[in-house]
Amino acid sequence: MSPLKRLEELEAAYPRLRVCSGDILEAYEIIRRTYESGGKLILAGNGGSCADADHIVGELMKGFCLRRQLPDAFVEQMKAVDREAGEYLGERLQGALPALALYTQPALSTAWLNDVDGESMLAQALFGYGVEGDCFLAISTSGNSANICYAAVVAKAKGMKVIALTGRNGGRLKAIADISIVVPEDETFRIQECHLPVYHCLCLMLEEYFFGETDS
Repeated sequence: MSPLKRLEELEAAYPRLRVCSGDILEAYEIIRRTYESGGKLILAGNGGSCADADHIVGELMKGFCLRRQLPDAFVEQMKAVDREAGEYLGERLQGALPALALYTQPALSTAWLNDVDGESMLAQALFGYGVEGDCFLAISTSGNSANICYAAVVAKAKGMKVIALTGRNGGRLKAIADISIVVPEDETFRIQECHLPVYHCLCLMLEEYFFGETDS
């Protein structure tokens, strides 16, 4: 299914998200170009948005709706290293789109909290992991979470693209990001309810582009 048809499907199921369609498509193009140039997607959020960041990683790093069969040449390379292991892994491994959620390193997080502060912790992790050509997906229901905004500033300074996934009026993130998907809700839990179909749509479009057949 083409990206435009995926958007039509999203709009049919969630009519209120129609206002976000153009921004969703632009975010898809940014992430697609990131992957095509060898970059990775780095994500961060707080609370439920942190869980959403992990959720997105799970959809990108393994098969979501497609099997993502490994190239035969790579399976043969694994067999050349160890035939039994290569056969086993060749039947199980799947194509991956590199994605990393911050806040998953407890030693780094607790050390930074103890030695420095909480608001700059994500910025430090982003500074260490991010490189020019990567993309940062910043998730904040208000768009004003200080730690997310600080990380976005670092990402832009490093030459990364920044996509904001927010609600309300987009907050401070909207002014920093290259593109902002601002869902039309004001209450935190309602914003999060809208975020899930948005990022599922993005993950489907990316998976189908890199691992499936697209139609016109």
